[in-house]
Amino acid sequence: MEYKDYYKTLDVDKHASSDDISRAYRKLARRYHPDVNPGDKVAEERYKEINEANTVLAHPDARAKYDRFTAGWEVHQASEEDREFDWKEWLFIPGIDGQEPELPAALDDIKSKSSHDGFSDFYYGLFEAVVTDQPEPETPQQGEDITQQLEIALQEAFTGTKRILRVGNRKIEVRIPRGARSGTKVRVRGEGAEGVGGAPSGDLYLEIMVAPDPNLERIGDDIHIELPVNVYSAVLGGEAIVSTLKGKIKLRIPPETQSGKVFRIKGQGMPSLKNPEERGDLYAKVMITVPENLTEEEIELFEELADIRGL
Repeated sequence: MEYKDYYKTLDVDKHASSDDISRAYRKLARRYHPDVNPGDKVAEERYKEINEANTVLAHPDARAKYDRFTAGWEVHQASEEDREFDWKEWLFIPGIDGQEPELPAALDDIKSKSSHDGFSDFYYGLFEAVVTDQPEPETPQQGEDITQQLEIALQEAFTGTKRILRVGNRKIEVRIPRGARSGTKVRVRGEGAEGVGGAPSGDLYLEIMVAPDPNLERIGDDIHIELPVNVYSAVLGGEAIVSTLKGKIKLRIPPETQSGKVFRIKGQGMPSLKNPEERGDLYAKVMITVPENLTEEEIELFEELADIRGL
């Protein structure tokens, strides 16, 4: 049977108070909870170890027995004797009331039995009698809050969206509001870790991450884009098609528009998270495009223009 260092599991000192142990347990349980780490077997095993350690150290009688056992274990480990540690005097043997436990026929009899809620053989052998028959804690404790990241597209942030999420064994539908940005937190009441002793569950917090868009840059509630404009429209004036998150619009290009010119289009940016009816602006930066595969006639005309301009 393998010795378990429950203090090390909870990362607390052997002289830690009950409050210290409780705080350490809540912190670790929140970090390794299966709802926070779906499908992660390593985190699942760590969560079981944390629960086992807390089950013993949070109960005064079980902790006292564990401390007595640990003292004997440490003395044996520090000794230079070749004999193995004698587990038998510490094992709990069911069916004996108020008497010193009898020696088991073999340790394998205990090891072969089902463990308690996934706990170790060490726990089963030493603490089953002390802990499992105790009543539920008298003081109810609300479940821990859970935070998860959720990535959405910029278009989804513009229109608002919904997601079907799996939290533990539950499926829930979550609405993401219009105007959400990276860092926005969406609270889902009662979908966190379950409470203890009839207390309510904690809440689920979704931390929104808006994926970058290859064609648009978001700054606050404003949208910035690069707008290709052909050289003819830039010189003579014309129209350009601007792609916004709501659709395509036409933009008038005045004559002699220079490359780098920025046009502001009011109300075509992102909706405000606090007031979705209000929207930011769209800024379109002109990028003049030069024609390719010119014909001889076109080249002659450009050369003529260059001569006129003295270039």
